[in-house]
Amino acid sequence: MEVLKIVNQIKSKRSFLCVGLDVDLEKIPKFLLDKDDPIFEFNKSIIDNTHMHCIAYKLNIAFYEAYGIKGWKALEKTINYINKNYTEIFTIADAKRGDIGNTSRMYAKSFFEQLNFDSITVNPYMGRDSVEPFLEYNDKNTIILALTSNEGSKDLQLISTANDYVFMDLIKSSKTWNNSKNLMYVIGATKTEYLEEIRKIIPDNFLLIPGIGAQGGDLKEVCEKAINHKVGIIINSSRGIIYSGNDEKFAQAAEKEAISLKKQMEEILIDSKLI
Repeated sequence: MEVLKIVNQIKSKRSFLCVGLDVDLEKIPKFLLDKDDPIFEFNKSIIDNTHMHCIAYKLNIAFYEAYGIKGWKALEKTINYINKNYTEIFTIADAKRGDIGNTSRMYAKSFFEQLNFDSITVNPYMGRDSVEPFLEYNDKNTIILALTSNEGSKDLQLISTANDYVFMDLIKSSKTWNNSKNLMYVIGATKTEYLEEIRKIIPDNFLLIPGIGAQGGDLKEVCEKAINHKVGIIINSSRGIIYSGNDEKFAQAAEKEAISLKKQMEEILIDSKLI
């Protein structure tokens, strides 16, 4: 999806919210377990009640792979449902793939051609040749893990190098890769102390930022340091939205939580003179 379409959607919906569809059968309302495809039924209800408040859906592939072929079928039905009914929505396959060139090429074919996602998350720490097969798709976006929120990020990403940190060197290197204009970057919301420096290196690329709320990230602080002239950020919320209710009105509860986040984002956009 072209960045301009994402920006237009942000301005139209007055939101830069991404809803993470990380479906755990142990957490969804029990009455859905009687359905033929409880994962898809859960997703469909969430999507129908939140699509007007968000600009993207992120499907964490692990939560579908865990249920074998049934999970993959639910994944396919979910992405097809979004692509058919809500064509403006930006879709993210949170797959964290990345391997030698031939393997990455097949991963790209799987998620971009067979499942028709707009983007995929990729682990770039094997280097350029593990990422560029994804970048061969001019109409798709590749979102590389740059600086993550987890405790273990210090084990590699935050190791000091001659000039910076490993993750900073990675971001600088990525700018030289083929079709790097289609790169987006995952930056954890709990790593705000690095955001201003990151923006100096990649002032124009979109950042996908997980970790708001339950994981400790502060929305206003993130926005103050990361928003650019095109907004340039997508804030993901998963559990805080999709599991905000656990009865027959779970989708309405999810909508209420999405609206709450959207209102905060709208205020930030107005204050930043972006809408």
